[in-house]
Amino acid sequence: MTGLYTLAGPLLRLLDPETAHGLTIRALSLGFGPRRTAPIPPVLQTSVMGLDFPNPIGIAAGFDKNAEAPDAMLRMGFGFAETGTVTPLPQAGNPRPRIFRLGEDAAVINRLGFNNQGLDAYRNRLAARQGRSGIAGANIGANKDSTDRIADYLKCFEALAGLADYFTINVSSPNTPGLRGLQDRDQLQNLLAKLVAARAARQIAPPLLLKIAPDLDDQALRDVVAVALETGIDGLIISNTTIGGRENLRSAHRGEQGGLSGRPLFAPSTRMLREARRLSGGRLVLIGVGGVASGADAYAKIRAGASLVQLYTALTFAGPDLPVKIALELADLLHRDGFTHMDQAIGIDS
Repeated sequence: MTGLYTLAGPLLRLLDPETAHGLTIRALSLGFGPRRTAPIPPVLQTSVMGLDFPNPIGIAAGFDKNAEAPDAMLRMGFGFAETGTVTPLPQAGNPRPRIFRLGEDAAVINRLGFNNQGLDAYRNRLAARQGRSGIAGANIGANKDSTDRIADYLKCFEALAGLADYFTINVSSPNTPGLRGLQDRDQLQNLLAKLVAARAARQIAPPLLLKIAPDLDDQALRDVVAVALETGIDGLIISNTTIGGRENLRSAHRGEQGGLSGRPLFAPSTRMLREARRLSGGRLVLIGVGGVASGADAYAKIRAGASLVQLYTALTFAGPDLPVKIALELADLLHRDGFTHMDQAIGIDS
């Protein structure tokens, strides 16, 4: 696959980013994706939220919005694949162009706006993969024009319970007006309490995670952690894209509106991860995402408190060998520091 990507990668980067991404997803869904050949070291195997992960490196939501290629991502070497964000009704999202590569900054700005094919198509694809190995999560959201956004989250959860290995509640995208207001304490309490109650009413109780924005101030983060603990969800994903962080960007598209991901997000998201670990006292599962492009980056997230790590933007620039490369580098770093299992490193810098 390395040789194929060497030829195809530069050609894809000549295309509009969204067109290139669409072609990539189509190829993966048809079975043309790469397959991991290097064995993943046992030191990386971990059990989190009752799920057994072959390694802690996952593909973040946004890459596979419509659950078309989770198995292709798992074959590529990811330890888990998060699909979505899905909303109850299909929606087109914001006008194009809406994805911008910032090559000089190893970053991307997007203002997609939860474009997806809707819950029915998404559910059918997850249903079709039942019985296959590998962990696939569902990232759920609300339609832009919804009059009851909490009902949207509940509808997605009810339709997908039993089909997804875990759920991520996405209240932190900056590209749906007003969505981040659901991170306010009272609204968040209401949303999470209703989802936890819906889970309790089912025989199958999948883990529930909340994905938060890196732009929360200190008090808002304290509130989010407190509500997460009070309601009994399993953990937090830290973090979504940022609406800040433009000051030192060099790329031509640095002024575009939308959420910024990639290298500039690494430091602020890792600081927030470390603080969430401190505030929660290790009682919440934390997944670190933002700027991960190497084994050293993943290791820093783990040492800050992450039990699992996700990436997306770096894959845009580095290609399909990246998850295995990161996993092998991470294993080497763990061995270097005398750890026999990655769980021993979680939170040691927090």
